[in-house]
Amino acid sequence: MPPHPSRLLLAGAVAVCASLALVMTGCSSTPTPKPTPHTLTPSPTPTALSLRDLAAPIGLRIGTAINNDTLARSTAYRSIAAGQFSSVTAENAMKWSAVEPVQGKYNWAAADELVAFAQQNDQLVRGHTLVWYKQLPGWLTAQAATLTPDATRAILKKHIFDEMKHFKGEIWQWDVVNEAFDDKGNLRDNLWLQKLGPDYIADAFRWARDADPDALLFYNDYDLEFSGAKSNAAYALIKKLKGDGVPIDGVGFQTHLDTRYGVPDLQKNMQRFADLHLDVAETEVDVRTPLPVTPEAQAAQVAEYSRSLQACLAVRRCVSFTVWGFDDGTSWVPNTFKGEGAADLYNADLQPKPQLDALLKVLKESSDAPHRAD
Repeated sequence: MPPHPSRLLLAGAVAVCASLALVMTGCSSTPTPKPTPHTLTPSPTPTALSLRDLAAPIGLRIGTAINNDTLARSTAYRSIAAGQFSSVTAENAMKWSAVEPVQGKYNWAAADELVAFAQQNDQLVRGHTLVWYKQLPGWLTAQAATLTPDATRAILKKHIFDEMKHFKGEIWQWDVVNEAFDDKGNLRDNLWLQKLGPDYIADAFRWARDADPDALLFYNDYDLEFSGAKSNAAYALIKKLKGDGVPIDGVGFQTHLDTRYGVPDLQKNMQRFADLHLDVAETEVDVRTPLPVTPEAQAAQVAEYSRSLQACLAVRRCVSFTVWGFDDGTSWVPNTFKGEGAADLYNADLQPKPQLDALLKVLKESSDAPHRAD
C-alpha cells in the first residue's frame, strides 16, 4: 500500500542559494543576510543504514531538535545530526526571545546557521515556535501589564509576520501555537488569553498562512498522547477551528514520556486528530527515567521508544517522528525533572544506546512489511 500523499514530503528540499551573504553578527533592525554554505561543514554519510535511510522508503521524516552551540563545536555531534536524521528543529534558536532580544532588532544568526546546515544535508526544517507563553523577550514581559489588547495584537501579529517572512520558503512545518492548554484541559491563563481572549489561536493561524502560504501549520502540545481532559479539550478546539475554516494543517504530539507513568494510548489519539483530515507528527520524543538507570528501566525505555514509533507508522497521516535532542549530554531533562535523565538515543559521550537500535529495528521491520495500517 503506498504512503499517504501527506508523506510525499517535499522531496526536492529547497537548495542553498549560491548568492547568500555571510551571517552578520549582533542585532539589526533590517533583515540579516543568510549564512553561506560553508558556515558549517557537511558531515560524512555513515556507511551503515541510518534512521533516515530506513524511513525514506516509507515516506517518513525522522527528525531531531538541534542544540546550536554543540552543533558549532562538535564534529561528532554534526556527523550524527546529519547522518541519522532527515529533518531538524531548532531547540531554542527560533524562539521569540532568541530572535528579537531587543524590540524591533533581530538576531537571526543562530537560526540561519541551522537552516544552512539542514539545506547542506538534505534535511527539512520544523520551525519552533511562534506563539508560546514561555521564552518571551524581556522587553515584552516588561510591558505586559500595561499593554492594551490592540497593542498586544499588533505586537503578536508583527512577530509572526517578521519571523515567517524571514524564513519563507525554508520551513516545512511551523509550530504556530504551542501549549495553549493547561494540564486540566483549560486554556492556559497566559498573556495572550488575558489580553486577546481565545481567538488569539485562530488569529495566529490566519496570520501564519498569510505570512507563508506554503508552510504546514501545526498546533503543538504535550500530553495529547494520553486520553483525558487535555487531549479532549485540544481535540474539541481543533475540530472547531477546522469547522470555522481556520488554516490549520496538523497537530504535534510532543511525546515526552516517563517510565514511571506507563504507556499512552498514542495511536488512538493521533488517529482521531488525523480523522479530522489533519497531518499529525510526534515532535519532541524522549523517554526519561529515574537515575541511576536500572536494566529494567532501560528495557522500559526501549519498549516505549519502539511503541511510539510504531504508533506513528500505524497512522497514515503521521508525517514525522522527531526526538527532542539525541544525546544525554545536551538533554533538557535533568535540569527540568530532578533526579531523572537518560532520555535520549545516545549517551553523553555520543555513543549509541539500545534505544537507537530499537528505532532502527522498527523501521527495518516496517520497510519489509508489504502493507501499512490505515
